Amino acid sequence: MNLTIFLLALFDGIAYAALVFSVAVGLTLIFGVMRILNVAHGSLYAVGAYLTVSLTGYILALGFAPVLAFPMMIVSAVLVGVLIGGPIEWLLLRRIYNKPEVLQLLVTFAVFMILEDVQRLVWGTQPYFQASALQAMGMIRVFGVNYTVYQLIILPLVALVLLVGLRFFLRHTILGKLILATTEDREAAQSIGIDADKVFLLTFIVGAALAGLGGALASPTTSILPGMGADMIVLSFAVVATAGLGQIEGAAFTALLIGLGRSFAVYVWPETAVLVPYLIMLIVLLVRPEGLFGSPTARKI
Repeated sequence: MNLTIFLLALFDGIAYAALVFSVAVGLTLIFGVMRILNVAHGSLYAVGAYLTVSLTGYILALGFAPVLAFPMMIVSAVLVGVLIGGPIEWLLLRRIYNKPEVLQLLVTFAVFMILEDVQRLVWGTQPYFQASALQAMGMIRVFGVNYTVYQLIILPLVALVLLVGLRFFLRHTILGKLILATTEDREAAQSIGIDADKVFLLTFIVGAALAGLGGALASPTTSILPGMGADMIVLSFAVVATAGLGQIEGAAFTALLIGLGRSFAVYVWPETAVLVPYLIMLIVLLVRPEGLFGSPTARKI
């Protein structure tokens, strides 16, 4: 492998890892606080991508500058979190917190299927593509390799901000400490006056918004079409399981590990590129069933 191929694989892996982490961190947050594996997370990712493409196309048609595609990403993420994530938690999930895990999975899977059909009803089945944000940032030359600034700098920077911001929020703000207290023991938190229902609602809105943001960030780099949510939720589960459920920093590391593994496989052995993330997960879970950064916990009875 020559230097050019190595650098391309490295840059592709970093950009891909940043995107996957942006989605997986929301899934990790929801599970860490609420103990629910949200299968619908993939559809929230897809809706975020569709909204970004639609809103960006609309403002460009009005004659605004392409750089405004970036605020549209934030708007799309907020809309996904508030208008979709909020009602899902309030109307559905709140009724099944004390139910068996299988029922929780079935409910979130049902939401996933409904949202997939909604996407087809609203946007149809034709692919969408809107690369204004990618083009607006231009290219950068690194060691003789040309690469997009958006993928090499913006995406990793956003992922880093999400990682640092979430850890700061949870550890150094009053609201974050309320969330952590509810996570550790919901009954004890409620006994001292913490409204666990509001904490769970806020957590799910933030997690859903992160899924929408992941889709928004992905929209300039790929075609938006039905089924993209299913691919991302499977990959996000691989990242979360490899790291250990509820591990935010671990999700960042495993997203990078899986992103680089997949990228180098594309350049070295393309036939295995789809398989590599799940091979990494399989190897890790065989050695450490609780994940790289997880720890065995006693089940509360």
